[in-house]
Amino acid sequence: MSNQVEHQFSRLVREIRKQYVGNGPEKIRTRFVGSWAIIEMKGNLTEVEKWMIDSDEGRKMIQETRTKLVKDIYKRAEVVEKLENLVGAKLITLFSDINMDADLAITVYVFDRKIEGGKPSPLQPAKRMCM
Repeated sequence: MSNQVEHQFSRLVREIRKQYVGNGPEKIRTRFVGSWAIIEMKGNLTEVEKWMIDSDEGRKMIQETRTKLVKDIYKRAEVVEKLENLVGAKLITLFSDINMDADLAITVYVFDRKIEGGKPSPLQPAKRMCM
């Protein structure tokens, strides 16, 4: 599997986030490490969320809501099928977290077998990802 598949995985994840969250990350990068696909996303928060993180209550609400939303998205059979078809492996589970101060989210997708990947694709602006 090549950088091209990492690039395609990034594009697919961005499209999924845009469809189900309402916006996708501004920049996204995928790395395949063993049976993991590690996605780094910058520029995730909406303007309202950026305003809300000024309070502890707003910060907690965003953290809980985004974490649950991401996990719920990947319970959808049609979403899982797209990922699995791209990498040729079954999705076992995923881990997701967001650092609101840095507006950086990481999601680790764990598959049932090693995913062959090249060197990490560069962190690219979203507009360059959608060709």
